[in-house]
Amino acid sequence: MSVTTQAVQSFQRIDDARHRTLITALVQKLHDYINEVQLTEDEWMKAIQFLTQTGQLCHEQRQEYILLSDVLGISMLVDQINHQKSEVQTPSTVFGPFFIADMPVRNLADSIVIENAEQCRPLLIKGNIRNTQGESIANAYIDIWQTADNGMYSGQDPEQQIDNLRGVFVSQADGSYAIKSILPVSYEIPSDGTVGQLLNYAKRTFWRPAHIHFKIVAEGYQPLVTHIFLANDEYLQNDAVFGVKDRLIVCHESKKADPQSHAVYGLDCDYDLMEYDFILSEV
Repeated sequence: MSVTTQAVQSFQRIDDARHRTLITALVQKLHDYINEVQLTEDEWMKAIQFLTQTGQLCHEQRQEYILLSDVLGISMLVDQINHQKSEVQTPSTVFGPFFIADMPVRNLADSIVIENAEQCRPLLIKGNIRNTQGESIANAYIDIWQTADNGMYSGQDPEQQIDNLRGVFVSQADGSYAIKSILPVSYEIPSDGTVGQLLNYAKRTFWRPAHIHFKIVAEGYQPLVTHIFLANDEYLQNDAVFGVKDRLIVCHESKKADPQSHAVYGLDCDYDLMEYDFILSEV
């Protein structure tokens, strides 16, 4: 009996059928890969060291394994398998490695710009949360996060307050939401870890197009993890993590300050506007 057969059969006593399938299939595919490429002992040890170093880089505010999954296209493949049932719902995309839970719950049209807000031209993001029948969804929790204009997230950048450019909003009774922020910028994903070593070795781009992250949760609906991307960004066709979907690309327009924007959204100066409706699927 081959070592592959022995290894696969050793997991057959797992009670949960799905878990048994996941583990035995993984073992089989790993053995198949090793046989196919005729892996050397030196290559095996380098792979072990790479995975060890990847784990050592992970902490509460950085997940190098998620970043590795992203650049290998695995995150988007899992997304494709799990979120292709509805043509109506807003497309999902990668979660990314820089989400931080339990950020402050903010009020309608509050700003998530905590630092240097007076120096930044405001961006108003507004729209509605709806279901696939077009009905408004009230009390949806909208988690938002993005990079600062230096291309870094709070938690990644030690100079930023942890809640800078982050927050949780709740959709209104009519499903509407409004958030003040700043225009996102395109940025390079972290190059100081194992993922950076891999991309450098492969001569691949580190760049992601400008985007804003959203995680939307509402009772009775499937959670949505997605981005909105800035139209005309030069990296839309060459995203390092393969996360761009056409329906997530959004134009923005310049707006002049007026009494209504001041009264409704607290805007006292000219601003940029992005409008986007998020569509959730029922559970």
